[in-house]
Amino acid sequence: MSLEAQAPSAVVRAGATIVENQAIALDTYRLRIADPELARRILPGQFVMIRTGAEGASDPLLGRPFALYDVHRNASGNAYSFDVVYLVIGRGTASLAGRRAGERLAVWGPLGNGFGPPPGPGPVVFVAGGVGQTPFLALGRDWLGTASYGDRAGTEDRGRVESATLLYGVRTAELLAGVDDFRKAGIDVEIATDDGSAGRHGFVTQLLAERLERGERPSRVVACGPPAMLAAVARLVETHKIPCDVSLENHMACGFGACFSCVTPILQADGEPDLRRVCVEGPVFPADRVDWSRPSH
Repeated sequence: MSLEAQAPSAVVRAGATIVENQAIALDTYRLRIADPELARRILPGQFVMIRTGAEGASDPLLGRPFALYDVHRNASGNAYSFDVVYLVIGRGTASLAGRRAGERLAVWGPLGNGFGPPPGPGPVVFVAGGVGQTPFLALGRDWLGTASYGDRAGTEDRGRVESATLLYGVRTAELLAGVDDFRKAGIDVEIATDDGSAGRHGFVTQLLAERLERGERPSRVVACGPPAMLAAVARLVETHKIPCDVSLENHMACGFGACFSCVTPILQADGEPDLRRVCVEGPVFPADRVDWSRPSH
C-alpha cells in the first residue's frame, strides 16, 4: 500500500454544541451533538473523532473515535444532530462524561467507509460485544427501510431486508445500553451476559452458533466488538458459508490516515496479509479478509 496519507474530506468543527450527554447504562453515555452538515452527511458504519476535553483545552490532546449511533431530523425532515454512544474506559472518555449540554467540542467527520446497501431481501443478524452495538441502530433502520442517511437520503430505493436481529453480549446486565432503542426500531434483540444476569448465560457467539446450527441462513452477518469475539464470529460464518462483515474498533490518533496508528492485517488476492488503515480503508471489512492470526494495533 502507498504510504501517502489520504487528504481528509471531513467536516472539521472547532466547536460543535452538545445537546445532551445522558447516562443510559453503567458507565455508558449517549452524546447528542448539534451539527446539521455532519448529521446530513454521515452514513451507518462511519465514525467521528471527538476531542473529549472542554473547548480550547489541549488535554486530552488526541481525539477519540466514535461510531454513528443515529441521526435526528426536524419536522421538515432535515438532519440537525447525531448521537454517539460510548463506554467510559479511560481518561479521554472519562473527560467526555463530564461535558454538559451547551458546551462545545472539537469534532471531525464523517470518517471511514460505512456499510454497503442491504444484502438482499433475507434476514440479517448483527453480533455485538461490549459497546459494539453502537453502529447497528442506524444500520438496522437503514436496511429495514425505516430511515435513510447521508446525501442519499430520500433519493434512491435501495431495497430492504426482511428482518434484523441484534445478538448482544456484555459482561453483566448493568452494561446493557440502548436495548429499547433497537426494539422500537423493529430490530429483535437477544442478550447474552458473561455472569448470567440477563438473557443467555455465556458468550454472544453461542447465540450465533445455535442459530446457524439450527439451519438458519441470514443473508449477512455483521459483527462489532472485541477482537477475540470477531475472530470467533469469522470462524463460525466460514464454517456455514455465510457472508459476514466486521466493523473494527482499533485505536486511532487522527482518524484520516496520516498517523498509521490503527493498521490491521488484511489478506490480499495472493493470500498474503498487508497492513491497512482502519480509519480510511475501514472500519468495515469482509470477515474473511482479516488475518485473525496476527494482532491488530
